[in-house]
Amino acid sequence: MVGAGWRDRLKQLLLRRPPFFVMLAVVSLSLAAGSLVVLATRPLVAPLPDVAAPAPASASESLPIPDGALAAEPEPAPLVLIHTDGEIRRGQTLASSLGKNGVSASTVHLIASEMRPVFDFRYARPGDSYRLTQDEIGDVLFFRYRRSPLQQYTIERHGEGYLAASHEPELVRRRARIAGLVSTTLYQAVEALGEEVELANDFAEIFAWDVDFSRSVQPGDEFSILYERVFLVGDDGAETYVRPGRILAARYTSALYEYRALYFERSEGKGGYYRPDGSSVQRQLLRAPLNYRRISSRFSHSRLHPILRVRRPHLGVDYAAARGTPVWAVGDGKVIFRGVSGGLGKLVKVRHANGYVSYYGHLSRFPEGLKVGQWVQQKAVVGYVGSTGLSTGPHLHYQLMKYGKSVDPAAVRTPAGDPIPDVAQQRFAEARDELIRELDPVPLVVVTNEAL
Repeated sequence: MVGAGWRDRLKQLLLRRPPFFVMLAVVSLSLAAGSLVVLATRPLVAPLPDVAAPAPASASESLPIPDGALAAEPEPAPLVLIHTDGEIRRGQTLASSLGKNGVSASTVHLIASEMRPVFDFRYARPGDSYRLTQDEIGDVLFFRYRRSPLQQYTIERHGEGYLAASHEPELVRRRARIAGLVSTTLYQAVEALGEEVELANDFAEIFAWDVDFSRSVQPGDEFSILYERVFLVGDDGAETYVRPGRILAARYTSALYEYRALYFERSEGKGGYYRPDGSSVQRQLLRAPLNYRRISSRFSHSRLHPILRVRRPHLGVDYAAARGTPVWAVGDGKVIFRGVSGGLGKLVKVRHANGYVSYYGHLSRFPEGLKVGQWVQQKAVVGYVGSTGLSTGPHLHYQLMKYGKSVDPAAVRTPAGDPIPDVAQQRFAEARDELIRELDPVPLVVVTNEAL
């Protein structure tokens, strides 16, 4: 009986409070919905509610968030850029130009130092322009220096330092031809056809050994030029004319003579100008060492000196020209004197081949870096016109000696350069015939301009 009573008591106790619970904790991570659902624990013996299961709730619905708890992050303040645009004016340096625009000396030093691998600002010149971009605290982000449409240099912030670059724009070259008659000067005739005077300068240099374009040109002289025109290609593909390029063929005709010159490369990258027969246009010495206004005194064995008022030899040619006009070496040679020499004032002497020595007197100054013993090439600047020594006004005294004896520069006819070698004669003949056909396609009747 005792066992039966014990069983009845235990049964009543179990109905009032179950002795075992199975705690079921299920954590389900739903990757698709991105929510975390936790199922509550229940005793296994507990009755299931007779209700429909609620739809899964989103995280925001499951976990209410107080107002302002997830406020939007503030947007970063926009970067403030400070641009400084300027141009180098006459008498200015980059430092003075930037300083005038409020740029600090330390910033100028940084720009000059970082730009030095691609450009040295000692060679800055009037007309060059620039743009500086800085942030709000003054740090340099970008600097562009523009010398011409074809010459631009930049530095740009790159990590903790700067990257300097020289920019070479895309260029195209197209052939063109102009021809005309001279009425006053060759330079005015070329400009009248709408082309740059630079083309006239290049033309005059080609025939500088034959024609003195400062004084030998006569009204009615004819010229014809076949040359390249250089165009700058923009980002949109549009072409902008920049300048005249290389002259490919040229002709100059007067009442007494006719000269032709054709550009030909004997080997790749090594070209020069030759006559139709293959002889070189270039000679050992130029006819004149500068662009001048007039000859104020010629070579003479007896001339009344304008200052000393006595008759004495004038063993050279005086070229009247503006003070500061560049004076160039008439031929390749070695500088043997640079200094002051009595009545000739500031003087440069250059020794050339075949016993020639050229003198350049009354100079105002010498080019920077010119030294005795230095080798100079034909048309290298050796001085600038002045009026030092016994001189009544700005001019150049040019004298030429051969084996120690003075000779009249106007009467000297120095040897021509090397002709076309035999191995290149056939190739030259083919190029010559094509260039001549393009240079003068029809007889010249009126001024023509096929370039513009």
